[in-house]
Formats: sequence, structure tokens, C-alpha cells
Amino acid sequence: MRADPRALRFSAIITTVVLALVLVTGSVWPSAAPVLLAAQALVFALGVAHRSPYGMLYKAFVKSAPKETEDARPPRFAQGVGLVFAVAGLVGYLAGITPLALVATAAALLAAFLNAAFGFCLGCETYLLIRRLLPAAKLEVPE
Repeated sequence: MRADPRALRFSAIITTVVLALVLVTGSVWPSAAPVLLAAQALVFALGVAHRSPYGMLYKAFVKSAPKETEDARPPRFAQGVGLVFAVAGLVGYLAGITPLALVATAAALLAAFLNAAFGFCLGCETYLLIRRLLPAAKLEVPE
């Protein structure tokens, strides 16, 4: 499966805004932060399943075909990593473990910001590193 890098970056921009709002509302309106973070966790989960609402929004407004596409596996892995951090942050908010909530949300925000601002997908690079370190097992055919 292939992905439009423009849609991925668009999604990262929205994710950056949402996660920044989680951190801001967490100090101003504490009950809103877990709700926003739960919504973003759902978006991450849908992204893992190739059903990202942000990607669908992008496709609804941008009709031009991408000049190039990229393998969808690294961004899908990155969505899974984002989901893990969002769930950890959500657990922190709901359990009253503020440092966990803030650090997990901030880590997800940093990764989203790197992608939105510089086109550097930290989760994608992690996926590629893991693939290099742990290549798929080669099946040997007996002669």
C-alpha cells in the first residue's frame, strides 16, 4: 500500500495542534485534556487501520494526484507509536499521574511537530531502523 506524503504531513500538522491543545487545556481546563487526548488516540488507532480522519479530510479537499508516493508501512507504524504515547498520556491524566500525562503527550507532540515542520517522521525512521536491525527471516528452500 502506498501513501501520499502530503496527506501525512497535513495529518501531522493537525495532530500537532491537537496535542498542543491537550497540554494547554491540561493546565487551564483540566477536564478537557483527557477528552482531547482520547480523541487523538482514536485518530491514531484509525491511522493504524488506514482510516485516518485527517487523511480523509485531506483527500476531500485536495484532488490533485501526488507526484510521488511512499510506502505506507512506516507511517502506519508511526501512528501505532503515537497511539502508545497517547494511551500512556491518557492513563496519566485519568490516574492523576500528571508527570506521565505531560511527558507522554509532549513526546507525541514533539514527534508530530518534527513531521509537520520539517517532514521528519520519527516513527517512520524508527520503523526503518528496526527493519534494518531485524531483517525478515529468510526462508531457505531445501535442495
